[in-house]
Amino acid sequence: MSTELRHLFDRELERLSNEILAFEEEENLWKTKGQISNSAGNLCLHLVGNLNTYIGAILGQSGYVRNRDAEFNLRNIARKELLEKIAEVKRIVSHTFGRLTENELQETYPQQVLGYEMTVSFFMIHLYGHLNYHLGQINYLRRMLE
Repeated sequence: MSTELRHLFDRELERLSNEILAFEEEENLWKTKGQISNSAGNLCLHLVGNLNTYIGAILGQSGYVRNRDAEFNLRNIARKELLEKIAEVKRIVSHTFGRLTENELQETYPQQVLGYEMTVSFFMIHLYGHLNYHLGQINYLRRMLE
């Protein structure tokens, strides 16, 4: 299952990069519309922070320290920097999954992030869904703005 998770996260992070690249106007990465409160840029930062924390820092011992408030409050970061952040988290996620054994995936995740105990594999499936949820929001927001 580690190989499959590695492949899925790699694929979706590539899609995230492609969505960020698909914005015709870079400033639209930081715009919202209507009742949408989070820009594509902030959602991108949130996804990078989330994966760096729960896969990189906790499972991979990367040393990453999350600033969740900044994920939603920073503005006007260059597209190039967002893409670099995605590429870096993609490397970290891939490396971490490359080290995880099938037995480790069945162990209890070290934190009760959702308020209850779960296996590492269960939480990884949750994180994959979270990634896709926000990826869809980014896609929809891009199409609304452009």
